[in-house]
Amino acid sequence: MQAGLCIAMGATALGAQSSGYGLPKTDARMNRFVDSVLARLTLEEKLGQLTQYRGPWGLTGPQTREAGAADIKAGRVGSFLGVRGAAATRELQTIAVTQSRTRIPVLFADDIVHGWRTIFPVPLAEAASFNPEIAERTARVAAVEGAAAGIHWTFAPMVDITREPRWGRIVEGAGEDPFLGSIIAAAKVRGFQGRSLRDSLSLMATAKHFVGYGAAEGGRDYNTTDIPLRTLHEMYLPPFEAAVKAGARSIMAAFNEIDGVPMHANKRLIDGVLRDRWRWDGILVSDYTGVMELLQHGLSADSAAVGRLALDAGVDVDMVSNIFYKDVAREVRAGRLPVAVVDSAVRRVLRTKYELGLFTDPYKGSSTAREQALTLTAESRSLARTAAQQSIVLLRNERNTLPLTAAGKTIAVIGALASDARSSLGGWAAAGRAEDAVTVLAGIRNAVGSNGRVLYAAGAPVEERDTTGFAEAVRVAREADVVVLVVGEHQDMSAEARNRSSLDLPGVQQQLVERIYAVGKPTVAVLMNGRPLSVPWMASNVPAILETWYLGVEHGNAVADVLFGSVNPSGKLPVTFPRTVGQIPIYYNHKNTGRPSDAKERYTSQYIDVPFTPLYPFGHGLSYTTFSYSAPILSRAKAGTHESVDVSVTVTNSGSRTGEEVVQLYVRDDAGSVTRPVKELKGFTRVSLAPGEQRTVTFRLTPELLAFYDLQYREVVEPGTFSIMVGGSSEQLQRTTLELTGRVHVLDARPIR
Repeated sequence: MQAGLCIAMGATALGAQSSGYGLPKTDARMNRFVDSVLARLTLEEKLGQLTQYRGPWGLTGPQTREAGAADIKAGRVGSFLGVRGAAATRELQTIAVTQSRTRIPVLFADDIVHGWRTIFPVPLAEAASFNPEIAERTARVAAVEGAAAGIHWTFAPMVDITREPRWGRIVEGAGEDPFLGSIIAAAKVRGFQGRSLRDSLSLMATAKHFVGYGAAEGGRDYNTTDIPLRTLHEMYLPPFEAAVKAGARSIMAAFNEIDGVPMHANKRLIDGVLRDRWRWDGILVSDYTGVMELLQHGLSADSAAVGRLALDAGVDVDMVSNIFYKDVAREVRAGRLPVAVVDSAVRRVLRTKYELGLFTDPYKGSSTAREQALTLTAESRSLARTAAQQSIVLLRNERNTLPLTAAGKTIAVIGALASDARSSLGGWAAAGRAEDAVTVLAGIRNAVGSNGRVLYAAGAPVEERDTTGFAEAVRVAREADVVVLVVGEHQDMSAEARNRSSLDLPGVQQQLVERIYAVGKPTVAVLMNGRPLSVPWMASNVPAILETWYLGVEHGNAVADVLFGSVNPSGKLPVTFPRTVGQIPIYYNHKNTGRPSDAKERYTSQYIDVPFTPLYPFGHGLSYTTFSYSAPILSRAKAGTHESVDVSVTVTNSGSRTGEEVVQLYVRDDAGSVTRPVKELKGFTRVSLAPGEQRTVTFRLTPELLAFYDLQYREVVEPGTFSIMVGGSSEQLQRTTLELTGRVHVLDARPIR
């Protein structure tokens, strides 16, 4: 059977609209209204609009005071972080619109990262699906549930690219690749914001953290970064631009500095790139106490001065440090900060409240009845199960150990994580509840039913050095026909401020794995974790390994679906897995160097004690079937630097089961005026094929996808040859060559800065 599929992987795939950016059209009526509201505000009331206070669920840093009714009445509050529920938000909003002098509604914000009550796979897991449609759909459900709970504004998606798996917040993003990260960023923005922010079930999305946060030195959260200009624009900024093009109305500043300037005072990047180069006009919100932390950065010893620096740089909303309201008025009155700067920020906040429809309906239709009706529905759980299934990556499957057979078998489930419902949800679980989650143990029991027997032993705690449970685990393993060994990290080990110096299994879990393996029963390892782990012993000995991350409320059911073969795994790694922490940073889109790594040559870029190759590469993921690829075919072997070229490849299911494959397109600029990576992801799509079925997939390579920043820091496409590679991972590829001719094609002559 032959079928065709064409994928255009240019600007449209990154969420661009016909205008080139996802900006709202100018609304003269809105501007007149906003100006009329602004004109009647005192300076203190203006600064109040720029001030966000913490609610009872908003603590992610230093203890800061919560605001109450008196603060709202006095005009000191523009927005809240962590006030939840239709009843609570409606009560505070009533005070704002009926008892304050200004009658301006407040915004309610929260961190709705991968679901509100229906918790979906953590973002790193969802990125493994390589499915932007799923990413958009899960964000839409999260928006519906969050909005029903009275929330207007989510601090998601996190679009930080990182090559640093020690960093705890790697779990919140899409991994190491800017192209994949850009596609996912645009999808999440579309899902959160829906067709219109005025929709009562839409949330304003926030692309965070602007910018370079994922490059924290040593993998330590909040740490400094050292990012070359070209790398900043080619690696870390693209997902933010994709989010802007998709219409994101909010962006959050990062804790780090760039070239000696903390992001909360970085006018060059906030005003220069976001507002000037990209023409973005949304709200720039600080991170938690980010304005106050300019004092610790050492920009000034005076809180009023750092408030002035942040406002002048383009920060519109001060999250919980209260410096804008408390200290900036005297900077304005002393003439050190023009009131026009304050007015511009207030205008953006008021315009956003107008766009959200709050001046028309400050409650956006919220009610406890609607909240109950739209929360954790059967349809939402079904989507959570599908998303979880597609996020699972089969890392290894020797001797066809998987899928398992349940009938008449005794299955031993071993590992503390197997029964850990809270860890199934992952970090940043918003209003999620552990009792809603299906654990791996429960999922296996659901799947086996009365057809077999399921035994359980915890074996060992996740982090502690306690081996007293080993004996029971060994006894259970000996009694079983097959062992499912669940190991990894609990959810609080992969999160903000949860950085690790080691990527090995924590505690005594490695010893547990070796003891159980020595029993001699067929063994499947199920990993639960929010970062790449270094598990070389397992990769060499345990016959089957599933990477399941933290999959949300349907974690256990999805894992069982894959273990027993009702679902064929299709996830691919969005980040490289190292053999050891000493290889970090290790990522697929590296530079070649003058002495490329070669195990046969001593004087090349390598190690003497471990191979230079990863344990599992970016894009890796196996299936219960096999797929074969033809050599890629170009619509033309030569093209001008300003022209697009189609790349076609035929994919065949050469195995015996129906399966889905993520077809991946990579490109290398073979020689350029500046050095280029050995390969870069430039396209991907999922295809489902029955046994023996073929499908031809076509990608369109546009000039934008072949461009880079030249010696003058212009965005250009240069003539020369390009290696075109297509396959099922970044290391299993079929190749051909494209030649571009003619002059250098300049896409943007404005030098980056």
